[in-house]
Amino acid sequence: MPVMKKRVSIKDIAKQLNISITTVSFVINGKAREKNISESLTKKVLELVAELNYQPNTLATSLRTGKTKIIGFLVDDISEPFFSGIARQIDEIASSLGYKILFSSTRNDTEKAIELLQIFKDRHVDGYIMALPEGLEEEVKKLIQTDAPVVLFDRYVPDVKTDYVIIDNLNSTYEATEHLIENNYKKIGFVTIDTLQQQMVDRLAGYESAVEKYNLPVIVKKIKYVNSAESIEEMIKFFKEKQLDAVVFAANYICLDGLRTFRKLGIQIHKDIAVVSFDDFEILEFCEPPVTAIAQPLEAIAENVMKILINKLKRAGKPVENMQVSLPTILNVRGSSAKK
Repeated sequence: MPVMKKRVSIKDIAKQLNISITTVSFVINGKAREKNISESLTKKVLELVAELNYQPNTLATSLRTGKTKIIGFLVDDISEPFFSGIARQIDEIASSLGYKILFSSTRNDTEKAIELLQIFKDRHVDGYIMALPEGLEEEVKKLIQTDAPVVLFDRYVPDVKTDYVIIDNLNSTYEATEHLIENNYKKIGFVTIDTLQQQMVDRLAGYESAVEKYNLPVIVKKIKYVNSAESIEEMIKFFKEKQLDAVVFAANYICLDGLRTFRKLGIQIHKDIAVVSFDDFEILEFCEPPVTAIAQPLEAIAENVMKILINKLKRAGKPVENMQVSLPTILNVRGSSAKK
């Protein structure tokens, strides 16, 4: 039977160098200069750490400090281009700061979302980053009441008092709709989902404000989203009935279903109907013609989320004023919305 190799500890390193455990700990944790430990001794400690392949005992560290260096990340569907883009950006920033991320998708299942939240609690994550799923408002309120650091993004709930980073949804769809109007489109539809999520409510409000300002008809399709197949069936009926000359899709997955619907109905982008998507993603550039899209600033969203969360973690136990950040979007104009 092979002999199990003993795990190297800070005590072993201290004993071998004939120095205190505290000194080794300060060096390993990057506090050598702060604690006036000489460069030569710091170098000896780090060389021995590398030679012995010392790995910190994360469980012991978390028990001692009360910190796990783990952040919980919860969204509806991490495979969606917007969420996966945010996740990649946040992971890069977190890694550079020594944090690990637990990524999870709720799949719009409230029970699953509550279970995932409990798993995060059981793992004693240091903080939570969430695109707040519907039905989880009360759970998140309880979490916030325990002083757990929570930062929301993409959406917020007015009566959930916490930090959040969103984009200016209302003005984004207002400007996109106005762009279509200025390009001589008169019968502009808006396809969204049947939800009370604030970001979707704001996007609809922006569209409605624009068409009402120009005395054009409000033509809205709210889909009770279950899956792509049912979404397409609803859109087939809608587009057959309404005979639009332009449409704004309220999210990237709705736009994808819309493009599949056009293929089934033989509708050609721009020639038959102008198209604008909320959220920009790679596929849109390869459509013929490429599709105009409202691009969310993924990097800026991730940077703001992490900046707020790290500030809360550093000031744990101290009162920190909630931060609400609203970022502008960019309308990437392409051939799908060119002048009529």
